[in-house]
Amino acid sequence: MIGKCKGAGVKVMVDTIWNHMAGVDNGVGTAGTPIMITLACTIGTISIIAAWLTNNDDIQNWGDNEQLWNCELSNLADLNSNSVEVQKKLAQFTNDLLSLGVDGLRLDAAKHIHPWDIGQVINQLSRKPDYITQEIIDTSGSMVGMYTGIGDIQEFRYPEALRDAFNWNGIAGLRGIENRGWLSSNSANVFITNHDQEHDGAVLSYKSGSNVYTLAHVFMLSYPYGTPTILSSYTFNDKNEGAPNGAYGTCYGAGGVNGWLCQHRWTPIAGMIGFYNQVGTAGLTNWAQGSNQQIAFGRGDAGFVAINNEDWEWTSTFQTSLSSGTYCDVASGKKEGNNCTGGRVTISNGSFTVAVPGRSAVAYHVGAKY
Repeated sequence: MIGKCKGAGVKVMVDTIWNHMAGVDNGVGTAGTPIMITLACTIGTISIIAAWLTNNDDIQNWGDNEQLWNCELSNLADLNSNSVEVQKKLAQFTNDLLSLGVDGLRLDAAKHIHPWDIGQVINQLSRKPDYITQEIIDTSGSMVGMYTGIGDIQEFRYPEALRDAFNWNGIAGLRGIENRGWLSSNSANVFITNHDQEHDGAVLSYKSGSNVYTLAHVFMLSYPYGTPTILSSYTFNDKNEGAPNGAYGTCYGAGGVNGWLCQHRWTPIAGMIGFYNQVGTAGLTNWAQGSNQQIAFGRGDAGFVAINNEDWEWTSTFQTSLSSGTYCDVASGKKEGNNCTGGRVTISNGSFTVAVPGRSAVAYHVGAKY
C-alpha cells in the first residue's frame, strides 16, 4: 500500500501510539502470551507502568503533569516511556515503519508522554520523519510549549471555532483567528474534524447540513493559519461502526462508493488543496464581507476566495491583487488547457464582479489562469 501511494506521489503518515497499550488488565495475547498488568510490572521486554500517584492508577487530576505523564489514560496500560528499554522498543517499531517508506507520524496521546522521552525515541530513528504532528487536546496550558520543538501540535480549538462560526456566530468573526492566543501558525495542525470527533458529533462532519462542512474546508485551505489536515472517511450510523470491509478501496472520480466518502476527492476540497499549495505563504489581503456569513479575501497576488454561508446569492465587485486575465474557479472545477470545467471570472485592473451562489464559494489562483 505504501509503495502504491508513493508511486502516485502521495506520502503516508501513520497514526502512531507510543503512550499505551490496550485497556485489558489480564488475559491471553494473540500469540498465547499471558497478560497481567500490575504496578510497575514487566511483560517480556516491555515495561508497563501503572501510576502509583492515584488510587486506581488512572489520571484523576488533569492539571498535574506527573499524573498526565505517568498515570493510565482511561485504563489503557501505560508504557513506561522513561525506560531506556521501552524507548529502544518504540524506536525499533517506528524504524520498521520508516523502512517501509512511511513519511510522517501522528503521535497519539502525545501529552501523556514526557517530551524528553519523545525526544529520546526520535533520536534513535533511522531518519527524521518529513512531518510529525502531536495529539494534545488541551493546548491552553503552559506545558504545550514543551512539545513545539518536536513537531506540529493539533489545535483542537480550531474545529470548535469553525463549527460555531459556520453554524451560528458568523464566519466574519474568523478574521484574525491567528490572534486568539492559540498555537502559532507555524506550530498548529488545523482540521475540521478527526476520526474521534466525527463519530462523537462534536464538530462539523459530512452529516452537517447547508454545505457548511465543505465550506469550512474551503476556509481552512485558503486562510493563512496552520498546517491543514483533511479527514477522508466513511459513512456510519453508529458511533462505534467501523469502516466498510470490502476487498478494495472504492475512491475514484470526485468521491467514493460503497460507504466510502473520499472527501479529498470532492471537487471543492480537491480544488482548494491546489489553491493552498499555490498561494504558499502569501499574506492576507483585500478582505471584504457582505453579511457576517459572507467573506472574501486574497492571498497576495497568488489567489482570491469568496465564501457565501447564506442561503441567498451574494453578488459583489471585489478588489484583488491578482493580475488581469481569466481564471477558473477551482471550487467548482479545474483548468483544462484553455478551458474551465467549472466557473470562471475575468479580472481587469484589480477588480472583478461575481455572483457567489448561496451556501457556496468561489476560488481563483494563478495556477488556474489562462
